[in-house]
Amino acid sequence: MTGSGPEEAVAEAFEEQRGRLVAVAYRMLGSRADAEDAVQEAWLRLARQDPAAIDNLAGWLTTVVGRVCIDVLRARKAKPEASYDDRLPELVVTEEADGAPEDDALLAESVGLALLVVLDTLRPSERLAFVLHDMFAVPFEEIGQIIGRSPDASKMLASRARRKVQGTQRSTDEPQQQRAVVDAFLAAARSGDFEGLLRVLDPDVTWHSQTPRGVTVKLGATEVAAKAKLATRAKQVTTHPVLVNGEPGVVAWGANGQALSVMACTVIDGRIVEIVSVTDPERLASMDLPGRPVQRPAGIDQF
Repeated sequence: MTGSGPEEAVAEAFEEQRGRLVAVAYRMLGSRADAEDAVQEAWLRLARQDPAAIDNLAGWLTTVVGRVCIDVLRARKAKPEASYDDRLPELVVTEEADGAPEDDALLAESVGLALLVVLDTLRPSERLAFVLHDMFAVPFEEIGQIIGRSPDASKMLASRARRKVQGTQRSTDEPQQQRAVVDAFLAAARSGDFEGLLRVLDPDVTWHSQTPRGVTVKLGATEVAAKAKLATRAKQVTTHPVLVNGEPGVVAWGANGQALSVMACTVIDGRIVEIVSVTDPERLASMDLPGRPVQRPAGIDQF
């Protein structure tokens, strides 16, 4: 189209960056919707700029998205009624067999559930410094410009955050091995096999569960195994294997077609080290979950 060349070139260049920007914002905000909003805000600001005045588009967009995310995180802290402190990060649930779409795969890459939970405990400036430097190799000079700190101060923030997230490594087990461990956990829970549960749980396993009353936490194999046994119900439900942020999990459906829970497990060296689950009906209703399956009834209807 006549006269639209420069605008089309800017739009094309932005689209090339979109996946990376959404991944940055998702790690910062823990919400897919908020991440998309942050990237859309960056696009609106770009549209008001003279492209010729931007030397490094990727760096400029990262700076804008970073500042938008900082503002969102600070606003959350200033408004505790928003209840972000008692919520788990948004979970990206995809069909296990089909594989995740490209953008969801970007979100899942190198961002395990355990890490997302820990990231939510960081201060906004710590989170941004850690995410941008450790996950996206942004230099501390650029990070400092985003948060209004010196490069040395930014480096200190990232180091402090790094200490807090140590121990949240990603699994190196093959997907089939991870799924086998999760299936063994579910089978042991259904049969009430306490010893079987302990065999597949890391001694220091943590279980975060989003309930209607907020987030509950269970620590250690004994407590987690006891919770799994208590979750067993007489009524039949159907479970469907899924990937949650790239990690093996299940969706549990009731006989009436209502989603009862989503659960995901982080498996390291053949044992479950972290469980994240959602049983809050309001939260479940807002999630895009696979349709009710017809296979295997299970004994655990809520995690």
